[in-house]
Parts: sequence; C-alpha cells; structure tokens
Amino acid sequence: MRVLVLHSHPVAESYGRALYHLTVESLTKAGHEVDGCNLYDEGFDPILSAHDRQIYHDYPENTRAVSSYVERLNAAEGLVIVTPVWNFGFPAMLKGYFDRVWLPGVSFALEDGKLTPTLRHIRKLAAVLTYGATPMRAFLAGNPPKKTIKRVIRAQIKIGAPVKFMAHYDMNNCTEETRAAFMNKVRREMERF
Repeated sequence: MRVLVLHSHPVAESYGRALYHLTVESLTKAGHEVDGCNLYDEGFDPILSAHDRQIYHDYPENTRAVSSYVERLNAAEGLVIVTPVWNFGFPAMLKGYFDRVWLPGVSFALEDGKLTPTLRHIRKLAAVLTYGATPMRAFLAGNPPKKTIKRVIRAQIKIGAPVKFMAHYDMNNCTEETRAAFMNKVRREMERF
C-alpha cells in the first residue's frame, strides 16, 4: 500500500521527529511504499494568500501552487499524521497544509451547495500525536485534534476505513519510560497498518 505520512514538527532533535522517523521505518518494514512528507523540511508554505482564497473554488486552477502535494495525496492509499498538538490544535504548518491542499476538486466536490468527499481511495488512516495536556484536560477542551481525525478526516476517506488514534498525553510530565512505551506502541501499530 502507498502510505502518505504527514509530519509537522520544526525541531529535528525532537521526540515528535523521532516518532515520524519510527513511523516511516515501521511502515517500510511492513512492506508499504512510504511517502514521507516532512512539511518543515520540505519548506511547505502554509499561508493561504488572498489570491489563493479568491480562486479557492476554481478547480484545477486552485491546485497549481500546490500541485505536487495534491499529486501525493491523490496517490495515497493510506494516510498517517504524525504531529504535536499545540494549544489543542494542529501546528499552523499542518493546518496550512489542510487549508491549501485539501481543496475543492481534491478532497471534496461542491455542487449546488452539496459536499461530496473525494478521498475514497484512502483505505486506512492513523494518527500519532503528542499532547502537553493530560487526557482529562484534552477531554475538557473538547479534544479538537482527535475529533478532526476520527470524525472529519474519517468522513472524507473510504467509508468504513479503519482509523487508529494514538496519543502520548502529558508530555510536560513524561519520562523516558513513557516515551519508550509509546514508541513501542507506534512501532507495533505501524507494522500492522
């Protein structure tokens, strides 16, 4: 299976980056063709310009500035998102990716005010997230990243596709043991993806 792995952490030495590398390695070991998309290292521009917004609904013109990212998304059969959660949301880099790449004509069709998902070729979805917050604080805040993965993105891919959500909460108080245990969990799940 061709798996697109989206990553958004700016620090090369971070635990988040280690999770990204582990995810890519584990998927590769399992025999998948992996497209590792490290948004920071690739220099992705997350800013939706005034021009981009003006042509937002004009497919295929709306895809020209991000055509290589659209091609990679269209080629994916699996999607794994590896990212930290900051302020109960995705980093601006990843949010900008969704704003600029998941466009009308790419991730959905909009005709007569009716939205039709168009990423049905993606058959599996997983998320590997780190939170500074505890599970309870994330729950009390509504846990928007979890809802985005398990509700919004899930609704856009193949109907009934399996979704795996993995989160290391309370990174502010983590230990070497909790980080190692989470990495082992990610390794196991990605080798079974």
